[in-house]
Amino acid sequence: MRIPLRAWILAGAGLLAVGAGPAYAADTSSAVPAAGSVQYTVQDLGTLGGTRSEATAIDGNTVVGSSLTSDDDAEHAFAYDLRRHTMTDLGTLGDSSRATGVEGNYVVGESDLSADGPAHGFAYNIRTHRLVDIGTLGGSTTTITGLDGDTVVGTSSLSGDVATHAFAYSLRTRTMTDLGSLAGPSGVSTAAAVSGAIVVGSSSLPNTPATTTHGFAYNLRTRTMTDVGTLGGSSSTANDISGSTVVGQSRTADNSLSGYAYDLRTGIRTDLGSHFLTAQLVSGNTVVGGDSLLSSSFDLTTHTTATIGSGRGVTEVKQITGDLMVGDNFAPNSFAFVARVNGDFTYLASLGGLNSSAAQVNRHGVVAGSAALPPADPVTANGPFHAAVWVPHTVAQQSGAARG
Repeated sequence: MRIPLRAWILAGAGLLAVGAGPAYAADTSSAVPAAGSVQYTVQDLGTLGGTRSEATAIDGNTVVGSSLTSDDDAEHAFAYDLRRHTMTDLGTLGDSSRATGVEGNYVVGESDLSADGPAHGFAYNIRTHRLVDIGTLGGSTTTITGLDGDTVVGTSSLSGDVATHAFAYSLRTRTMTDLGSLAGPSGVSTAAAVSGAIVVGSSSLPNTPATTTHGFAYNLRTRTMTDVGTLGGSSSTANDISGSTVVGQSRTADNSLSGYAYDLRTGIRTDLGSHFLTAQLVSGNTVVGGDSLLSSSFDLTTHTTATIGSGRGVTEVKQITGDLMVGDNFAPNSFAFVARVNGDFTYLASLGGLNSSAAQVNRHGVVAGSAALPPADPVTANGPFHAAVWVPHTVAQQSGAARG
């Protein structure tokens, strides 16, 4: 089945410009910054010849995503070199393709085998220009959810497509490992993320309905799966890992929902509360998550919580690395932002339209995402969305003469 670019991109061109956005985001490009503050310059990465594109990941100087091609019907994965300002079509495994992650020379994603067929995960080597089908665990489909070093993780259907298991694929040996489940070979599991040798995800349990899951941590060195348990309730998920810290969602003893953090080394489990029910992410000692309206950060050292952003609209964090996080604020339209744990919060400009969306940030603070071009008529807010990056630069102290 052909999967188009994300629905918000296609729908964005029809958003009304009149009254569409909040006053505080109406003119982010012309705001006078504080002395020494970080500002961002937006750059259009273009397309593979079609009208729309989006960036989904960034590592170093490489941005990846997907773009419509010249016939505006086919969607292909791309890799963009920020140094050479070139976009490379990564091809497909038969029909359309979408890149979802990049690290070093490798791009990973998914590609449809035919217009109405299943999707397989792929790995593309930027240096050799080789596209490889990573295969399945015997079923028809794979979904990729994480990449770290030479390890790709995701979820694959088993033979007959009767169940799914989490897997780890080695880019070095080109082998796929079935991670099994907490319920044994007949159970169901999904992978969410990988850090070093540890894969986290969710799994069904023995003698329970498949919908009752526990988060797990799988050690690729020892080939053992650990049940990370719950906050006293019947079920949990594991959504991200940093170092030895796993984060996710859990039922509590009174059957309510709460976010949690679990340290694999010490066995200490921290209840993060009801503000961390969704999209839990972790980097070092900082956890971020949301309550379906606002996003918050939690310091695992001090156990202090802070709201991310202004507290207006709906805030969604897409990625955190170190103390830097990126995401979108819907108020009511989508505005990309970059924020720091210390409370700094900056909206990221579009490419002439109204809306923008951030996906990832690299170690240099360059943000990758998508932004709207100017609209073609006065009754819409946006033109087509293009893949974009926002490059940080420090604004120095202005002199008195310049201010005057």
